[in-house]
Amino acid sequence: MSKIIVFGASGQLGQCLKQVAAEMDITDITFTDAIEGNILNTEALQQLFTDHQPEYAINCAAYTAVDKAEDELEQARKINKTGVENLAVLCKKFNAVLVQISTDFVFEGNSPHPLVETDPTNPISVYGLTKLEGEQVITEQTEKYFTLRTSWLYSEHANNFVKTMLKLGRDRDELKIIADQIGSPTYAIDLAAAVLHIIESGSTAYGLYHYSNEGVTSWYDFAQGIFDISKTEVKTLPIRTAEYPTKATRPAY
Repeated sequence: MSKIIVFGASGQLGQCLKQVAAEMDITDITFTDAIEGNILNTEALQQLFTDHQPEYAINCAAYTAVDKAEDELEQARKINKTGVENLAVLCKKFNAVLVQISTDFVFEGNSPHPLVETDPTNPISVYGLTKLEGEQVITEQTEKYFTLRTSWLYSEHANNFVKTMLKLGRDRDELKIIADQIGSPTYAIDLAAAVLHIIESGSTAYGLYHYSNEGVTSWYDFAQGIFDISKTEVKTLPIRTAEYPTKATRPAY
């Protein structure tokens, strides 16, 4: 059984990893929070790697406040690039494999088809830019890595679109929901299971991969499905992105 350290364990995917690891009876796994596993504290990270001698480091830590990042480039870059570089350097030093979670925001999102790993990147937000920088710095520091790009994560943990819609559906009579942004909702439990299965398999097919659940939908249709399944009665109105301006531009697809 491999020794694993998880960074960013208090977030949505980190909590899902805890759940799935327990179900898979994976016990040699250490979950760290933003204090114990601060990816910007190189001295503490060095000690953590020395103490645990991990074979895998899973990085779920990230700056994910997409709109706020537009005003906080340096802070987003510290976490999404510098912190990732710190982990990559230590993984190289300790001969560990880095598993990095990335995002569809590294793309411009104007493609008429689902994106694959070889499609050119062109982030249109600070968040997307810094996540791409994190991807790139990994390749400069280590050869043993799995970078998994995912999209539209949801689960029973933390804040996500499903939980937001359920709350708004209870609190409001009418909701306007964007209908011209398309993506693949991904159950974070499935992503967590995929990460742990990669590790348990001992795969050495290192590199960049896309992981999401099958199918595509709009935010509007996703919300409709949420309300149908939960039997929530609320009036919904489809709107265009231009009718709901945000500080950061989102990929359309």
